[in-house]
Amino acid sequence: MRLRFLSDRFSKFLRLYMRNYQSRSQPRCVKKILTEIRFHGRGGQGAVILAQLTAKAAFLEGKWPQAMVFFGAERRGAPVEAFARISDREILVRSKVYEPDYVVVLDASLFEALDVTQGLKERGSLLVNSAKKLKLSESFLSRNKVCYVDATGIALELNLIVAGQPVVNTAMLGAFAKATGEIRLESAEKVVREEWPGDVGELNSKAVRLAYDRSVTG
Repeated sequence: MRLRFLSDRFSKFLRLYMRNYQSRSQPRCVKKILTEIRFHGRGGQGAVILAQLTAKAAFLEGKWPQAMVFFGAERRGAPVEAFARISDREILVRSKVYEPDYVVVLDASLFEALDVTQGLKERGSLLVNSAKKLKLSESFLSRNKVCYVDATGIALELNLIVAGQPVVNTAMLGAFAKATGEIRLESAEKVVREEWPGDVGELNSKAVRLAYDRSVTG
């Protein structure tokens, strides 16, 4: 028991030493960054797939990504939260994202039901699927960046409709690339074509590009 206790203490010391050594060995101008993203949508809108596509696009660029989901009521139209993280080193945390750098909202009606901006870091960004600007407080606007894209309009324009519902997640992927710079447009288009080969993938890739071109900062 004594030997095991000493071994545990030595292992802990070694981990702390290596962590300190690695941080000291890095140039002072290099800063390791973990970016956290929270997606809000409704069941059937593809928030989960959007988180996964974001992570895949980041992976294509040599980054460490992570994607996960939290379901509320399991029914179509119910609020859904999905999460993604992007880093330049392995991601060890596995919790929900409570203080995101970015919040992505696939359905503007969620503002009436939830506090979707809860925990958003100061100088963080909010991306909303909306054809018009929302009424947000001056305090929020002074501290955060807000971007808009009419993802629903793009889906309808391209006839991207599944089960009677516009497919907005791929357009939101393009808008996210434009609004944040965390992933490149080319990576977003590539993962969409890989996810849906053939004509469907090409159509969704077009939605990505249109949203990238049409997203605006409010």
